Amino acid sequence: MSQRKLGRNSGARKALFRSILSSFFKHERIETTEAKAKETRSLAEKLITLAKRGDLAARRQAIADIGDEEAVKKLFDEIAGKYTGRNGGYTRILKLGVRKGDAAPMAILELV
Repeated sequence: MSQRKLGRNSGARKALFRSILSSFFKHERIETTEAKAKETRSLAEKLITLAKRGDLAARRQAIADIGDEEAVKKLFDEIAGKYTGRNGGYTRILKLGVRKGDAAPMAILELV
């Protein structure tokens, strides 16, 4: 699922990305570390492309990946419609600087 390990085992990493993707599709913009944003971007782009198909099988696949039916509903009903004429490049990463506590590079991931 991921190239970066982010200091987690596979189960924790999968749960982390499910949570981030759910929040991302609900709020359309999240603030996270650069590494997490870069990994989440590829997963989100694949899910938006899946949502553009719009059929039941695609919806069930998205629910299996995200696990949050509310986020999947918004993805399919609102977000996918915006990008019908666009072939990829649905997200952007804006770098923010470093986090005060641990100096981790922070970024905003948002829909274009």
